[in-house]
Amino acid sequence: MRVTFHGAAHTVTGSMHLIEANGSKLLLECGLFQGQRKDTYNRNRNLPFDAQKIDGVILSHAHIDHSGNLPHLVKNGFEGRIFATPATAHLADVMLRDSGHIQEADAQYVNKHNTLRGEPPIEPLYTLEDAARVKEHFYEVPYDTTFEPVEGVTAHLVDAGHILGSAAVVLEMQEKGRKTSLWFSGDIGRRNLPIIRDPILPDPVDILIMESTYGDTSHNSPDKAFVEFQQVVKRTIERGGKVIVPAFAVGRTQEIVYFLNQSINSGDLPRIPVFVDSPLAVDASKVFQQFPECYDQEALDLQRVEHHPALQFDSLTYTRSVEESKALNFRQEPMIIIAASGMAETGRILHHLKNNIGDARNTICIVSWQAPYTLGRRLADRDEFVKIFGETYHRRAEVATIGGLSSHAGQDLLIEYALRVKGQSKGIFLVHGEDKGAKPLMEKLTAEGVTNLQYPELHASVEI
Repeated sequence: MRVTFHGAAHTVTGSMHLIEANGSKLLLECGLFQGQRKDTYNRNRNLPFDAQKIDGVILSHAHIDHSGNLPHLVKNGFEGRIFATPATAHLADVMLRDSGHIQEADAQYVNKHNTLRGEPPIEPLYTLEDAARVKEHFYEVPYDTTFEPVEGVTAHLVDAGHILGSAAVVLEMQEKGRKTSLWFSGDIGRRNLPIIRDPILPDPVDILIMESTYGDTSHNSPDKAFVEFQQVVKRTIERGGKVIVPAFAVGRTQEIVYFLNQSINSGDLPRIPVFVDSPLAVDASKVFQQFPECYDQEALDLQRVEHHPALQFDSLTYTRSVEESKALNFRQEPMIIIAASGMAETGRILHHLKNNIGDARNTICIVSWQAPYTLGRRLADRDEFVKIFGETYHRRAEVATIGGLSSHAGQDLLIEYALRVKGQSKGIFLVHGEDKGAKPLMEKLTAEGVTNLQYPELHASVEI
C-alpha cells in the first residue's frame, strides 16, 4: 500500500491524500488550496494525478478546503463514486454550487477592473455548471456502516464532531495476504461545541493520518470565547460602528448565530440588527434542518420545542439577493454582518470589507484560522494597507481576533487523539497543519513516548 500526500501537507488547505492498494486508487478528499493567488490558481487547476484513473473518493466533510476541487476531478474525467455521510453529501452539493457561482462572479468583477487597467481577463477557477455535475457522483453512507469504496478495501465513517456530517474515515485493506488498518481523522472537532456531537477518538490502528492545525495551543472554552465576542460587539456599538465577521457559511456561521441568539435574548447584548449575508448560509441552514440525527442532545431538545437556535431569532435577517446585500452598505446604524468566505478570499465579505475597512468606528472580527497569504491572514496580522479586488485600502477599522471559537481540536485533544494508538501504530502522519502547529505537537507526542511520527512534505509518498 502506498499513501501520497497531495494536499494539506505543511499547510492547512487543499486536503488531498491518495491511497493505492490492490491495484486501486482511492482519494481521501479533493480540496481547494488557498494561498498566494498565482500559486493557488496553478495548484488548483493542475491535479497531481490522472483523474480518470481514480477509482473512488471518500469525503470527510463539506468544507471547501476538503471538497472544493471535486468539480475539477469530475471535469477531468473522474467517473467513480464520492462516498460521504448524507449530511456531507447535501452540504457539499450546495457549497460547491455556491463556490462555482462565486468563482464566476468574482472573475466578472475583477475583469471589469482589469479592462479599465488594460490588463488581460481571467477565467473562473470553475463554474456553477461544473460544480453541479458533482452531485451525481455522491454515494451516501451513514455513520458506522461498512462499505467497499474500491476493490479490496472496506471502510466506515465515524463522527468527527467538526461540522454537521463530518467524519473520520476508517479503512481496512488486505493486500498480498496482509491486513492493514488506517484511520484518517479529517478535521477533528471539539467537545461541547453547539449543535453537533463530540468527536469520536480512534481505535488502535496500523496507520493514523491526523490533522495538526492547532498543535501548538489549546483553546479557551467556546463560552469564554463568546464572552470576548460580546465585548467586541459592545465596544463597537458604543462607537456607533458595524461588526464585520468573515465566517464559513457552514458550521461557524451557525455557531455565531446560536450564541448571538442566547446573548440577545438574555440581555447580555442589545437587540441590534444581525445580518447573515450569504445565500449559502440560507441553504445550509435548510440542510441542518434535514439531519437532526447529527445534533447533540441540547440541539435536539430545542428542536422539539420548534425553536432551533441556529436558524432564526427576532433581530436576525438572512439576505439572499445582491440588492439586499448592497443595501447594507448604506445603513449607518450599529449592526453585525456575517458573510462568507471565512478567509475573506471570495464572496460578499469582500464587498463589506472594502466598504467598511476605512472607518475607525467599525470592527473586523476574525473568528477562525486564516491561511497564509489570504486577505483574512493579512487582516489578522493587522496590516495597515490591504488589497481587495486589486485595489489598495487603508485599514482604519479595529481588528479583533477570537481564537476560542475554532471548531478544530486544540493541542490537548490532539495529544489525547494520538495517544489512543500509542504502541499500536506503525506510523502517525501529521497533516493539515503549518510548521508552527505540527512541530510543537510532535515534540509533545515524543515526550509522551509516541514513536514513528512523520510530518510529510507535499507530494511525499510512503510505502506501508
